[in-house]
Amino acid sequence: MRRRIMMTAVAAAGAFALTACTSGGGGDGGTEGRGDITIWYSNNEAEIAWGEQMVEAWNAEHPDEQVKAQEIPAGASSEEVIGAAITAGNAPCLVYNTSPAAVPQFQKQGGLVNLSDFDDGDDYITERSGDLAEQYRSPDGGFYQMPWKSNPVMIFYNKAMFAQAGLDAENPPLATYDEFLATARTLQSSGAAQFAINPAPTSEFFQSWFDFYPLYAAQSGGTLLVEDEAATFDDENGTAVAEFWATLYSEGLAGKEQYQGDAFADGVAAMSIVGPWAISVYGEDVDWGSVPVPTQDGTAPEETYTFSDAKNVGMFTACENQATAWDVLKFSTSEEQDGVWLEETGQMPLRQDLTEVYADYFEANPAYQLFGDQAARTVEVPNVPNSIEIWQAFRDGYSNSVIFGEEPVADFLTDAATEIDELAKG
Repeated sequence: MRRRIMMTAVAAAGAFALTACTSGGGGDGGTEGRGDITIWYSNNEAEIAWGEQMVEAWNAEHPDEQVKAQEIPAGASSEEVIGAAITAGNAPCLVYNTSPAAVPQFQKQGGLVNLSDFDDGDDYITERSGDLAEQYRSPDGGFYQMPWKSNPVMIFYNKAMFAQAGLDAENPPLATYDEFLATARTLQSSGAAQFAINPAPTSEFFQSWFDFYPLYAAQSGGTLLVEDEAATFDDENGTAVAEFWATLYSEGLAGKEQYQGDAFADGVAAMSIVGPWAISVYGEDVDWGSVPVPTQDGTAPEETYTFSDAKNVGMFTACENQATAWDVLKFSTSEEQDGVWLEETGQMPLRQDLTEVYADYFEANPAYQLFGDQAARTVEVPNVPNSIEIWQAFRDGYSNSVIFGEEPVADFLTDAATEIDELAKG
């Protein structure tokens, strides 16, 4: 798989879903309805393997509430497929890999069940995910999504390229902005790499999750892009992050044109911002190392935040068998099933004390340890109205200013904040 493919999958908000066997209408059983449900898989081999064993285990114990598996229907994106199903009244019971950015719109459509309405809803979610769960509450206080799994992003770097450039490949100087920029210049001037780092410079709303937002989360100590219905980034932290990226682009250390392929895998860029999925993707082809994203003056790894790149599970109001769906949801996010998920996919369950609960896994798979530690310090996209519109407004301004240098950073931040403040009010 190439990074571009993976990022397109992010935009599609994943494609791992569970649905009820409904014949239209739906929802008549409310939270008490029981019966068979259908689950949809993505075409990701590792996730299918997890899903197949989960279904087999559930069905063996529940002969009267069977789960049937199939893939999500084809479409331009999962959001479009799910949104159309909500409108048609035949949305699935549960959708695994629901993008948190899409939840406010699905909720606005009346398509999502408030999981807090189940007697044990709030307790189950908060006991499983701890403090991280609070980022996924909707403004009305309810949980319209089950925090499920994250891919906390970090800096992957090519050790061979660093060594070629005369840099320390085991302890690379990347912690501060000054160190990162000096390292980037050395990588390029030495001829080790065409670009030091090459995030996609394209305009899709989600692209800022893989350049600006992880660094802003780190620089601000875990601040969301929007809090209390107001943009947060028009300040010294947002300025520092934006100016850092603007320097990389203005000096040609990052590319301004879309690369057709995977710049990191192809040896065009020496670094990339990726989650733990990259370990299996790059592991056989690149001698890589990983470090937390940088901050202006350097932050201890155990205190550094990043973007979560989480995907969650939504329950949809068209579901007739919501009691069964809730039980399946709890079963599939149990400690046992989260452990199987971790083994099969290498992605981090949104579970508190992750590295302690699965200490044996991380001891046996040390490459994942940093990501397991990082999973406790992640920032999600804000759960606010017009979420995708907010990110698109930010990306448009960022592209114009930071990537292409057509507007001063200070003006971009102020203008974007003003626009986003209005959007966040709903």
